[in-house]
Amino acid sequence: MKHTRRLRSWHDMVHVWPFFTVAIFLSLVAVVVMGPARAAETPTDAVRTTVNEAISVLQDQGLKNPDRAAERINRLKSIADSRFDYGEMAKRALGAHWNKMSERQQKEFVDLFTKLLTAAYADQVGLYSGEQVKYLGERLEGDDYAEVRSKMIGKTTIPLDYRLLKKDGEWRAYDVVIDGVSLVKNYRGQFTSVMRSSSYDHLVQTLREKVEKYKEREGGQVPQ
Repeated sequence: MKHTRRLRSWHDMVHVWPFFTVAIFLSLVAVVVMGPARAAETPTDAVRTTVNEAISVLQDQGLKNPDRAAERINRLKSIADSRFDYGEMAKRALGAHWNKMSERQQKEFVDLFTKLLTAAYADQVGLYSGEQVKYLGERLEGDDYAEVRSKMIGKTTIPLDYRLLKKDGEWRAYDVVIDGVSLVKNYRGQFTSVMRSSSYDHLVQTLREKVEKYKEREGGQVPQ
């Protein structure tokens, strides 16, 4: 019998990271042959489209060759970039401090936050081992916000929900809730703690150092 494991820490959360930024990996539905993208009719359709694209890359045996590791990560990044709203995620992760920043600082932070997320999933994508995601339903809030509920099924079962907003007619993900833990809220807690004990400049330096450490582990293959 499969059982649900409760995530107890950010360390646990990192081990299901691929199911966040690699653009909502998996589905119990059949993988379709890639073709021209269709406009998503519902939030679940949007998630499912991204899933089919990502799983196609993850299951490509040729891309598992170490010599093509950078190509694999770049393809996954392209898929994630098309679905995730990094600007909205960065804004929410920074919380109230966002409105105190200049436009230049905001842009700088979004770029750095995007690099951090990309580096993190590049570091963790090798953990993918055939897990699946089953969709459980969706909840709409007005015309522009939605939450898609699902669960990741592998050696354990983990609740995995996606929060989306509609921009320019497209559903874009701005948060992922893994086993009840919001990725954005978790980051906001960490960022707030650093800024309270030190400064925003120190937070930026800390994030840059984290990105560099990921790059070192990946042999410089983290996409920009």
